[in-house]
Amino acid sequence: MREYLDWNATTPLRPEVKAAMIEAMEMAGNPSSVHSEGRAAKMALERAREQVAVALGAEGADVIFTSGATEAAAMVLAGQEISCAPVEHSAVKAWCAEDLAVDGNGLVAVPEPARASLQLANNETGVIQTLPEGLASSDLTQAFGKIPFAFNWLGITAGFVSAHKLGGPKGIGALILKKGTEIDARMRGGGQEQGRRGGTENLIGILGFAAAAGAAQRDLEAGLWDEVEARRDALEARMLAAAPDAIIAGKGARRLPNTTCILTSGWKGETQVMQMDLAGFAVSAGSACSSGKIRASGTLQAMGFDDSTAQSAIRVSISPALGDDQINRFADAWETAYSRWRGRNG
Repeated sequence: MREYLDWNATTPLRPEVKAAMIEAMEMAGNPSSVHSEGRAAKMALERAREQVAVALGAEGADVIFTSGATEAAAMVLAGQEISCAPVEHSAVKAWCAEDLAVDGNGLVAVPEPARASLQLANNETGVIQTLPEGLASSDLTQAFGKIPFAFNWLGITAGFVSAHKLGGPKGIGALILKKGTEIDARMRGGGQEQGRRGGTENLIGILGFAAAAGAAQRDLEAGLWDEVEARRDALEARMLAAAPDAIIAGKGARRLPNTTCILTSGWKGETQVMQMDLAGFAVSAGSACSSGKIRASGTLQAMGFDDSTAQSAIRVSISPALGDDQINRFADAWETAYSRWRGRNG
């Protein structure tokens, strides 16, 4: 039986999300139409917008639906003079000057918040940043649904999220803007999404997103991620006991409750991923958006790791669906593979 330990890359579709999307498929109306079918679709769209806003703690802010966090970041950052750090997701780094300093724990110094973008949590290491007041924008994607926060309390102007990181469908996300913030529309057309993004809304994806956001909020309130953190800590203790020379990236900082980035210098991350795949476990050698690129992680290099160590990283990102038995079976498989590698390499 296979086990999925790559939650930070994407998540399985929640049953309630699938049900909401099937219901949306039965809606014939275009939300921009004025007849009864159109008005019903518009009402469903606006209910979903409110549900996402509540889950994000963004009541009163503008929630603009997009194809995902990558598009949301481009809508805000393209053409701007914004600073970021090398630990940011590539969707942000594509538009920014990577000139912010990073320490050994992956924490970023931001001297001019109004001219900077800073992620709330890192997708590779799980390191959680303290966002400075007045920050221009933040990638909230990895944090959404895993740790409690409220957009309205973060003191930021714009945030980016994707539904598929919390049990929602792929291809839908949102840009959250502080009320009154003006941006240039990058996709022009019929004036949908408050004139910020033209084109008929993806109602099926949006209703799935709303269902996922509500379910994620309930999971947080029920304390499920506290249980995940305890399992993550137990897993790390086992891995470090088996491999005393291994390093947990960002261990000295506050991290997402589900994320372990472990480095064992000389043992290639890609090799480990293949070995774990053959053993029935899905893990990653880093960001899924960088898959297929055999090179050291820019995040880990920015934290001060040399190429050999950075290239040895694997990311294990677990979920509330995994119990102690599954975690222990993965630890057994990884320890066995490590022992074999160590035996061959002294």
